Amino acid sequence: MRSILITLLIFYFLGFNSCTVQADKGDVKEEKEIIVGAERIEDYLNLIKNKKIGVVSNQTSLVKTAHLVDTLLVLGINVEKVYAPEHGFRGDADAGESVDNMIDKKTGLPIISIYGNNYKPTKENLAGIDLMIFDIQDVGVRFFTYISSLHYVMEACAENNIPLIVLDRPNPNGFYIDGPILEKEYKSFVGMHPVPIVYGMTIGEYAKMINGQGWLNDSIQCDLTVIPCENYTHSSFYELPVKPSPNLPTMKSIYLYPSTAFFEGTVVNEGRGTETPFEVFGHPNFEGGDYSYTPISIPGMSKNPKLLGQICYGVDLRSMSIDSLREMAKIQLEWLELAYNYTKVDEFFIPFFEKISGTAELRKQIENGVSTQEIRNSWKEGLVAFKAVRERYLIYP
Repeated sequence: MRSILITLLIFYFLGFNSCTVQADKGDVKEEKEIIVGAERIEDYLNLIKNKKIGVVSNQTSLVKTAHLVDTLLVLGINVEKVYAPEHGFRGDADAGESVDNMIDKKTGLPIISIYGNNYKPTKENLAGIDLMIFDIQDVGVRFFTYISSLHYVMEACAENNIPLIVLDRPNPNGFYIDGPILEKEYKSFVGMHPVPIVYGMTIGEYAKMINGQGWLNDSIQCDLTVIPCENYTHSSFYELPVKPSPNLPTMKSIYLYPSTAFFEGTVVNEGRGTETPFEVFGHPNFEGGDYSYTPISIPGMSKNPKLLGQICYGVDLRSMSIDSLREMAKIQLEWLELAYNYTKVDEFFIPFFEKISGTAELRKQIENGVSTQEIRNSWKEGLVAFKAVRERYLIYP
């Protein structure tokens, strides 16, 4: 009976019926091909010729099917160093796993880690660099750490008088803005700026905002150039050609991530340790869950997931269509509320929750049974103020 109730609750909260849960992206209309900043080589080639270049990149830094670094080398550009964010240059390190300095086997270039012991390139790391390029696919969610890496790269460039070019890429979650604004006492590498969880900006627009709002140390300014995308608007459907991180392997996981990542700050498993992270969630003490799975160790994806080897009961969101996920256009608090009410444990939240949510208020609201609509209403003032700030830095309609 309880499993049936939970299923009905999910569909009630989402406002779906059987007609809207369809096969993947069959109803998504094709749009004019989006050309990412990295592919607009003629617009930045003259800026980087005859200069010693540093490149901040990972596996998402593609020019069509070739890596940006390989493309620049073929063009005769003097790439001196590569700087690797979370998950590493080739994107095969676990979330939170330290990334080490190394030599890239393919190119022989030195790879300098900017995740782990040192988030910010040092003066020594930048020695001999005339100009820096930043090209990484973001997903438009505050706790996805590439925007934190962007902040520190901008700060290091500003402090060392090195110009920075950001090669812009679409934001797959750029069609809506939602969530609580980060409060300064919860600032961390998974949330550095007073923005909502879903902020509706490309990484190029976000770089302009970091500069314009004076968020760098001592409000210093980075010499910033953004090479924009072509044929992109914030409402565009953009299917990522390569997964942006090991645990966001599908478009469904990318769309669900702003909602199901809340479970990272709870005792509930968020799907890590499965082939579909962030598309399922569960716990051994989740009462009435009509779906079960057992998290396993998956090297390069989740070596040590939460609740490793334990049968978790919960909810399977994999049948939701791409269309229905885009139509939601908001964070689904109902899943968090559902898990809180049906997971029978003494302590549901862990301290990391405040870093994910960016506020102490959300935990209190869930614990006190505040309705999701009341919670959403409490975000309105902050979202209105943020949208006014955001407007100043937009490149795309």
